[in-house]
Amino acid sequence: MLLSMKKRYDYDVGYMQDILQADVGAFLKFMGFQTMSSHSGHVPPGPLCAARIRAIIWDDCGPCTQLVVNMALEANVSPDIVSAIIDRDLNKLPKDIALVVQFTESVLAHNPEADDLREEILALWGKKGLITLSFCISSSRVYPALKYALGYGKTCSKVIVNDASLAPTRQAALPVRQKNV
Repeated sequence: MLLSMKKRYDYDVGYMQDILQADVGAFLKFMGFQTMSSHSGHVPPGPLCAARIRAIIWDDCGPCTQLVVNMALEANVSPDIVSAIIDRDLNKLPKDIALVVQFTESVLAHNPEADDLREEILALWGKKGLITLSFCISSSRVYPALKYALGYGKTCSKVIVNDASLAPTRQAALPVRQKNV
């Protein structure tokens, strides 16, 4: 399975192989994240991929981001949309995908703006959609954190979308909106 993934996505699975060789029980638990991160619920591929891409960019600057981008392209999300997600160009995104980009980053920044955006998510896809996007955001962060903790997260690189080479745009910590007291 790991070698198939390596071949399919041109992705270094060395850290997963090391986990498997060192502790089969730990590897099986790690595989639970595969199940969680692949959950799609009733959310269309574009918004799903937007949550995964923006969450992975938050924590990674290399191969994990490229893997998620490749998976988005494989899911038939248009290269133009994928590029706009990577560039964080909200004006080039459909409203639902721009919403998910903003929601993902607000959640990751622990910004209260996420509350208002969450209501919009609920209006579009309901509680199941919110859970699906929450799974995308949280599970996507496991991989880079694990790789860095194990000593494998040392490569930063541009992301390739078709033939275009892009440097992912990272959102600075979003300002917390002040409420009148």
